[in-house]
This record gives sequence, structure tokens and C-alpha cells, in this order.
Amino acid sequence: MMNPTNKDAALLVSGYPTVPLTVDCVIFGFTDNQLKVLLIKSDLEQYKDQLSLLGDVVQSNEDLDNAANRVLLERTGMQNVYLEQVRTFSKVDRHPGGRVITTVYASLLDFKHEELKIHENELKWHTVSQITQMAFDHKQILDVCYAWLQKRIQEHPLAFSLLPEKFSLRQVQNVYEAILGTQLDRRNFRKKFASMGLLIDTNEMEVNVTHRPGKLYKFDYAQYELSKRNWVGIDF
Repeated sequence: MMNPTNKDAALLVSGYPTVPLTVDCVIFGFTDNQLKVLLIKSDLEQYKDQLSLLGDVVQSNEDLDNAANRVLLERTGMQNVYLEQVRTFSKVDRHPGGRVITTVYASLLDFKHEELKIHENELKWHTVSQITQMAFDHKQILDVCYAWLQKRIQEHPLAFSLLPEKFSLRQVQNVYEAILGTQLDRRNFRKKFASMGLLIDTNEMEVNVTHRPGKLYKFDYAQYELSKRNWVGIDF
């Protein structure tokens, strides 16, 4: 087949259906033994006072990754946040204004290292377990990303990025229970982590705690880098 001329190419392009492409960001955080997500109030009258994800239309001069990072910067003031592309949502009726396709990115942040610099549209953290309704199909998107996070935290040692440098096994279990949404057997949990060989005993104990002080550990990132090819995750 002959290569099309510039005019032919223009005709082909002009014949493509015009469907807006957007990105949405699901930003999780952990604090006070609760998993939270960063949400705003929808600015559409149809969804007045309903919660919404952080999103925007992808501009003609940016790719999806750049668009997601721009949304996060413009909405929250945060930058250099690791975002992972989770899934694209394309149901025909997912937006009341017409056909809109969105690609969703997700991240898990440490509250101590990230600060909200913008609070427009009542931007704030919400406890994931308490969210029952959202604008558009955003509750479905949130549920998909929550399932993604639960899978990721068992496949990778993400939980340790949410903990102080020195932590107790109680603190580790609190993170996993909050994200997995279930109570874990204390003895079985500790046995699993002890068998991994990735915890360094600091020979220190917790102080100023209301419960019985526990041993403090560090995560052995160097050993993890050496052994992560054989890392099979943690199955609770």
C-alpha cells in the first residue's frame, strides 16, 4: 500500500473520533493506624458535595505520566511523588458530559514526608474504610486501586517505607492490618517476618508507650536488594 500524503494523513486524523482523555490520581497515606486517601469535593453541580479523585484532562503536549504528575502538583503542591499506572477506565457512560476515558495512577505516601500545600475544593485526607459514595465512577476506581495496594503490599516491602527507621513488630502489624483491612494472628505474623531474615535487631526497646515495650528493629534494605530475586511476597 502506498504511503499517504500529508493531505491524506490530515483527512485520516480528522476522521478519528474525538474522545477526551483524562488522568486520575489515587493517593493513599497511612497515619494513626488508618489507611487514608486524598480527595476533593466535586465542582460539578450534579455531584455537589460528593467526593472526587484528583484528575484533569491530558493536554495535547504531554504524555500520561507527565499529566499525572502535573495534576498532583497543581492540586496538592507535591512533586517527585512516585506514581504507578494501575488501569484505564473506559465505560461509555462513566461521565455525564459524554464519553471520557481515564487512566488511573496510584501511590502510597508517608505522611511525615509529604505536606499538602494547596487546599482548594476542600482537599483533605479521608479514611478509606468510611467512604461509601463518590462522584462519577470514582468509588469503583478507588476500590480497584485499594485492591491493587493490598496486592502490592504483600508482593513488596512497601510497609516499611511508612515506618520510622526503628520500629516494633507491633507497628509493622498495624500497617498491614490497616491496609489489608483484617486482623492478623500476632504469633503467625511475627513468625513469618522472623523467617524472612530481613529484620535487624537493634538491641533497643520501645520507650514512652502505653503497652508493654517491644523490641526495635530496622529493615535490612541491603539484604533485600541481594535477595529480592527470590522474594515471593508475604501471604497472610
